[in-house]
Amino acid sequence: MRFLHTSDWHLGRSFHRVSLLPAQRAFLDHLVGTVRDREVDAVLVAGDVYDRAVPPLAAVELFDEALHRLAALGVPTVMISGNHDSARRLGVGSGLMRQAGIHLRTDPAACGTPVLLDDAHGPVALYGLPYLEPAMVRDTLGAPRADHAAVLGAAMDRVRDDLAARPDGTRSVVLAHAFVTGGTASDSERDITVGGVASVPAAVFDGVDYAALGHLHGCQTLTERIRYSGSPLAYSFSEAAHRKSSWLVDLDADGTVHAERVDCPAPRPLARIRGPLERLLDDPELARHEDSWVEATLTDGSRPHEPMARLAKRFPHTLSLVFDPDEGPARSAASYAQRLRGRSDQEIAEDFVAHVRSGRAADDAERVELRSAIDEVRAADAAAEVA
Repeated sequence: MRFLHTSDWHLGRSFHRVSLLPAQRAFLDHLVGTVRDREVDAVLVAGDVYDRAVPPLAAVELFDEALHRLAALGVPTVMISGNHDSARRLGVGSGLMRQAGIHLRTDPAACGTPVLLDDAHGPVALYGLPYLEPAMVRDTLGAPRADHAAVLGAAMDRVRDDLAARPDGTRSVVLAHAFVTGGTASDSERDITVGGVASVPAAVFDGVDYAALGHLHGCQTLTERIRYSGSPLAYSFSEAAHRKSSWLVDLDADGTVHAERVDCPAPRPLARIRGPLERLLDDPELARHEDSWVEATLTDGSRPHEPMARLAKRFPHTLSLVFDPDEGPARSAASYAQRLRGRSDQEIAEDFVAHVRSGRAADDAERVELRSAIDEVRAADAAAEVA
């Protein structure tokens, strides 16, 4: 059986205030064409269909059009909600859509109920595990703790229990939206840290033939059977070196996986350039970036006059300007966002405590209190999104 594994569409997202809807439409045209031309048996979408819980109307219309086009091909689609999606909103109408071959899996309680497909070699069970917010689903899944490893482990126990009751030779695929240990993150993924632990071990997926993962935006192979497709478009300059693609996965009669990357269309290349302004304006080696979306980091000791206007004359698609002086007092002008880049909510909160107390860091008890407060806010946000 042949699958097209994709994820993290983030419909409705912009890139530094540039609308990506035309690029997202081009990707969906590419996806439908790949499904048709490569004789795909099922499409797997591993979460973050939308960029936010209440997406703009244009994004909803694009999603609706894509579903109609996939249904018209007669190719089943299995789709789960991600941490950016509102599970309840995305799941509206799922019963009716199922009749058209569109299977929206947004209910954690249904983790152990697969979509069943057949090919010449027998049945394939596809299990959809939506994003599992630990505090929200712990009781539903009977997990021993409210953390990612515990709730995803409890969900996979349901998968394995159901699979054990199926006929011998039934092949299995799991869709999940999580941060699995060994994966490499980008700047554009929303932090899902809960209880200080965001990642789950790859061993949680033991017992299934293929795990189609979403959440991390870089295409990655953790093992031959556990892969991230990554996002089809770049959503931050940290993804400038990514090769955006989907996985075309063939599942043999014995469950052996063969995977091929299918490149996605790119609206415009990304470039990160760095140096003093005058060098960036004069360096002939940078000519190849003149039609790219550009993030420019200026290392001048003092801020140059009208840097964005001057950069735009050579690089008209400059979207981000960062100041990072090589030396001197101007270093303190580094942007707040730049100083926080790559730091978790817990680390930022602990740094704040140390700052307001003249360097005295939070003790163990205070760190536990901070973590609890952050988890409560995250759970409240998740509850508001599904309300």
